Order: sequence, then structure tokens, then C-alpha cells
Amino acid sequence: MTLAIPDWEPEVDCEVGEAWQTDDHDWEATARIAVRGAHNVAPELANPRLNISILFTTDEEIHALNREWRQRDKPTNVLSFPMLDRTDLVHLDPDGPPEMLGDIALAHETCAREAAEKGVSLWDHAVHLIVHGMLHLAGYDHELGDAEAEEMEQLEVKALALIGIADPYSRHSAEQE
Repeated sequence: MTLAIPDWEPEVDCEVGEAWQTDDHDWEATARIAVRGAHNVAPELANPRLNISILFTTDEEIHALNREWRQRDKPTNVLSFPMLDRTDLVHLDPDGPPEMLGDIALAHETCAREAAEKGVSLWDHAVHLIVHGMLHLAGYDHELGDAEAEEMEQLEVKALALIGIADPYSRHSAEQE
């Protein structure tokens, strides 16, 4: 399998905060790679009308967003804020004006710590989290039960494989055994 390049460039609006700018990566290009990976495994995301906003930020800002929108008073690695429900997304005609799919936010400190703990690069981990966030924007939710979690995990693994990133779950499982 290879990563299919759509005949259109996904509309990805990135804001790269100062914490992320110290890393030697083009995070906007990284976001586009991750979005394409998600498109390849979740066809409903491959609609050329969709716009995505990705914020590369700090634990402090993620903490505030998590507290305000999810009533969880702690930072987390990634947050997703869908603007379309799954039914509307699946039935969205590819012709028409742009539609905002949603927002994704990543916390630098948490992402960097988790990457180090897993023994993977920050780039690999950030791509994984963006793919994860994209699947949430598409209506997938691992918190609904084991079957949903398994489905979402399999899609993530497929998308990451297309990008050239090893299965993050098998590595994590092997470390726990």
C-alpha cells in the first residue's frame, strides 16, 4: 500500500505555537501528510470541500480547552472539535462551498513526553495524533466501547503504515508485556 495523493490539496489551516517552533520540523507539511493518511483510510474525509484547522500549542492551552469543552481539568495530548456530525459528513456532496470539518489541537509538552516514553520521534507521534484527531472529526470514537476502539485503532494503524510509521499499538503492547 502507498499513500494516495489526492488530485487536490487538503485545506489545512495550521497555527504553530512557539513551543513547536523549536523542533526542526515543518509542522504544516506534517499536518498535511497526516490528513492525507486519514483520507486514505476513511473515504468520508476525502471530500475536497473539507477544511481542517490544526493548532500546535502547549499543555497550558490544551488544559484550558479540555477544562472548558470537556470538563476535564488536565492537559491531554490531542483534542478534536468536530463541526459536522457523521451523517452530514458522509452525505456531503463534493461539489459546493468549503465546509469546516473541525479543529484539532496538540499539546507539545505532553506529545514530547509521550514520544520519549514510547521511544518514537515527536514527528511520528504527532502524525499519529493528527490521524487520531481526524478520525474523531469523522465521527469515530474509541470511548464508545471495545468494538469502536478496535475499529479506530485499525484505521490509525493502516493510515500510519501508508505514511511509513510503525504500528504504535504493537510497540506499546510489547513494552507492557
